[in-house]
Amino acid sequence: MNILPSLFVSHGAPTFALEPGLAGPRLRALGEALPRPRAILIISPHWMTRDLRITGNAAPETIHDFGGFAPALYRLQYPAAGHPALASELAELLTEAGWPASLDLQRGLDHGAWVPLLHLYPQADIPVLQLSMPTDLDPESAYVLGQALAPLSNQGILVIGSGSLTHNLYEALGHSPGDAEYASEFSAWVRNAVHNGQHQQLKQTLTLAPHASRAHPTSEHFLPLLVALGAAHGRTDATVLEGGLDYGVLSMDSFVFGASLTGI
Repeated sequence: MNILPSLFVSHGAPTFALEPGLAGPRLRALGEALPRPRAILIISPHWMTRDLRITGNAAPETIHDFGGFAPALYRLQYPAAGHPALASELAELLTEAGWPASLDLQRGLDHGAWVPLLHLYPQADIPVLQLSMPTDLDPESAYVLGQALAPLSNQGILVIGSGSLTHNLYEALGHSPGDAEYASEFSAWVRNAVHNGQHQQLKQTLTLAPHASRAHPTSEHFLPLLVALGAAHGRTDATVLEGGLDYGVLSMDSFVFGASLTGI
């Protein structure tokens, strides 16, 4: 594998850090199967800004950006190093590509970043940078942003979009109006499009897929998938990691774009 793939991971609820379910072991197997990256760049909908920002500190803190969970969850740390020099290079790359970006020297890693990384790379021994999500991102611009990041795969930098394949929190909290089969049908539609390398169809998921408006009442947890898709250099080979459904409606599927892997 001369060029790193890009990843979309479903980060689920914060409890995914302690309750790996089906998805956790598969993410760990994926981390072991991939060539070791020299750094990771991850984008999460839990850090949204008007303009692009990149974590620029040498030791980003583990942000526990949630409330009401067991004390054990707040004791977890993901002490990966940052990479200020690389952050500066990435800001310049993005700015030259038409995406003005600046460094944030205070920001740490939110749970959309560190929770899935806890499974992918549990040793926290690879430098991690987090990229903010623009507040005005839409499906087309998310894909274009990913394309701006595509050169990183030739430089040993693993691009990860962290979101959720389905994200109806109202129903996940037990307010479902009934049958949650819609989440399975939506997820199956996306998996099929990924398997078949249908990038144009994936960009239109939120208008074409069955039950899209119910699976994603808002789009921010789906858009990281399109960032990862755009970062795949147009490669259509892919790997699906089925993760099941948490809380009955949160799909934990993850995808590898740009590599067909077996045994995961």
